[in-house]
Order: sequence, then structure tokens, then C-alpha cells
Amino acid sequence: MEIVITEAERIGALVADEVQALLERRPDAVLGLATGSSPLRAYDVLAARVAAGTVSFAGARGFMLDEYVGLPADDPRSYRSVIDAELVSRVDFAPGAVLGPDGTASDLDAACAAYEREVAAAGGVDLQILGVGTTGHIAFNEPSSSLASRTRVKTLTAQTRRDNARFFDGDVDAVPRHCLTQGLGTILESRHAVVIATGFAKAVAVREMVEGAISARWPCTALQLHPKVTVLVDQAAASGLELTDYYREVAEHRDAVR
Repeated sequence: MEIVITEAERIGALVADEVQALLERRPDAVLGLATGSSPLRAYDVLAARVAAGTVSFAGARGFMLDEYVGLPADDPRSYRSVIDAELVSRVDFAPGAVLGPDGTASDLDAACAAYEREVAAAGGVDLQILGVGTTGHIAFNEPSSSLASRTRVKTLTAQTRRDNARFFDGDVDAVPRHCLTQGLGTILESRHAVVIATGFAKAVAVREMVEGAISARWPCTALQLHPKVTVLVDQAAASGLELTDYYREVAEHRDAVR
């Protein structure tokens, strides 16, 4: 893992730099798109760069990580609506270029299998943007998730529902109990994973993800098995790490070998 400890305000631009560099190399790249609060600054920066003409998504494709079960796609709280509002409608993806799992399907297992086939048919994800939850979940892979899991139905923990209640006017009971999510095995097949974490609430999960033992108790630790991970954290999220001096030294000299 590459650990970059920086100011929270810089993280969005750093993520956008990774996306832009990829699109300049491969205009038809496949992007993995996270929702939630973590990537919002990055999406703001990318939208501004598209408006300025410095980057284009016209040839790219995107895949969402997850979706609530039972929320219509046009519900403003669905992740389909969120990604459309926060990124897709603000950049120049071609119509239909961004896909998400179908949380309204009558056969959810079949919808999950179909989504896996869509990702595979696109050649897999080149760059996957990720946040990490306070429970250690990435996407909606809650504690006890198999490290080899694929896109499937998951039940959300009480803590995750409390964390996400802010998107439902603070009403925990309005947060769906189930979701469709890419599995840890699916995420590990991405060619580059970029993880964003800010704030003291994420410090324990970040510590486990970077320096802890690989365990289903902390699903984010599966990323230690990924060949290329960039972790972007602010000082608060990094406050539980032991090797911060080393991470800072590596980050200071990262451009010398690029």
C-alpha cells in the first residue's frame, strides 16, 4: 500500500489527478465509482476540470459499487441518483456508460450475477475509488464478509445504518436494511484502488486496514492483498497509525520513481 497523509482539502485534487492521468493514458478506461461523502471533493474537482476542457470522460465507462435494495432508481437517496447528481450529470460520460446494480430487481441474485458479467465484459475496473466505513466496510462488505465474495445481497449493520441516516433526514428507520454490493473478491480484481478516509471516526478502521491483520472482522484489510492501493488520509484518520514517519518519507519521494 501507498499511504499518503495530507490535508483533507487536498485529497479531492489528488484523487482527481489519478483519474485524469489514467484517462490521458487510456481514454476508454473503466472507472469504479463510490458514493457517500468521501469522494465528493474529488467529483467536484473532476467536474471543474471537464468544464475547463482539461479532462474528458467521453470514452470511459463506470461501475457503481453498491445500491440499496428497494429504492427506485429515481429516489434521490438511491446511489443511482446520487452518482448521477454528484458526477455523471456534471461530466461528459456517454449516455448509459455508467452502470449500477439493480436493487429493484425481482430476482436479486440474478441481478448480482448479471452485474458481475457486465464488469467482466468491460474488461474489469482500471481504477476503483473507495471509501471505508467506521465498521471497516468497503462498498457494503460488512464485517464477516468473505474475502473472496462477489456481488451479492448484504444486510447492513446497525452502525452502518446509523452512519447513513444523515442521508435520510436523520431517520435510521428509513435506511434500507439490505443492499447489493460488489464483493471483496470483485474489488480486489481492480487494477488500482484509491481509498479515501478523513476524520477521527475513521481512525480505527484506517489503522486496521493498513497495519492490522487480514480478517473478515475488518473487511477493509482485504486490500492488503491488492497489488496496487493508494490510501489518501488526513491527519485525523491517520492518528492511529504507528508508521506515519515512514509513510510521510515514502510520499515525499514518491515522484522520484514515477
